[in-house]
Amino acid sequence: MRLGVMFDRGLPPEQLVPFARALDETSVDDLWVVEDLGWTGGLTSAATALAVTSRLRVGLGIAPAPLRNPALLAMELGNLARMHPGRLAAGIGHGVLDWMRQVGAAPASPLALLEETITAVTALLRGETVTLHGKEVHLDGVSLVHPPAEPPPVLAGVKRPRSLALSGRVAQGTIVPEGVGPDQVPGIIETIGAGREHELVVFTFLRVGSGSAEAVREAVAGQAGFLGVPPEDVAMASGTAEEAAAQVKSLWAAGATSVAVRPIGADPLGQVHALLSAL
Repeated sequence: MRLGVMFDRGLPPEQLVPFARALDETSVDDLWVVEDLGWTGGLTSAATALAVTSRLRVGLGIAPAPLRNPALLAMELGNLARMHPGRLAAGIGHGVLDWMRQVGAAPASPLALLEETITAVTALLRGETVTLHGKEVHLDGVSLVHPPAEPPPVLAGVKRPRSLALSGRVAQGTIVPEGVGPDQVPGIIETIGAGREHELVVFTFLRVGSGSAEAVREAVAGQAGFLGVPPEDVAMASGTAEEAAAQVKSLWAAGATSVAVRPIGADPLGQVHALLSAL
């Protein structure tokens, strides 16, 4: 059971370095960086976080397949994996469809694109020569000159049943978004249908204490719209530190391999320290 912390996309990028260094001195296992349209680049954030830490695993959560040619993505991930062995987790997802349309990158078949991208990237990172002429991805005899000796796990960042099943077929792990509660985890695991080695990462909002009520409402409302559920159905780790810790533990108990908390409001590191003390 792993505990991760997300560097929120709303934080100024220059805060990533002190944030990562501070987490590296705690018992937190993972630091997750994001790639959302208009905010920050995930690969540059991951590279920065890896360079200024020595212990943390850094997760890319997540690279949108429509914006990333699989050969180039594998080259970038392979570089990071060689320079920081065993400390990278590579998340790849569909990308938010509206955002993909904004930049002219919406694929004809999102499912095919994600499956073919994950398949190609995984094979390239393993040192294979890849020829793939699929519905969306076309590679002809491509290989990495410097593949990593320890390929990073490739995880699919997905939420709907067909995409979860896709993740179980081709990825080494699955990332599910904030708002998923412990009651939903067993069904997600069943839909994924993978073996015991498949990692399940559950992102969850963290709010320790009673402050920043407006920030909480905004985060929950936005995520409810993304998930297509009522705001009251968006699960989160909140309340006192002990209550938040109990909610994290319930996700682990339900089958999550890793829980990655996304602090809401002021003093994200203070909230993480409070959670760690309670855990």
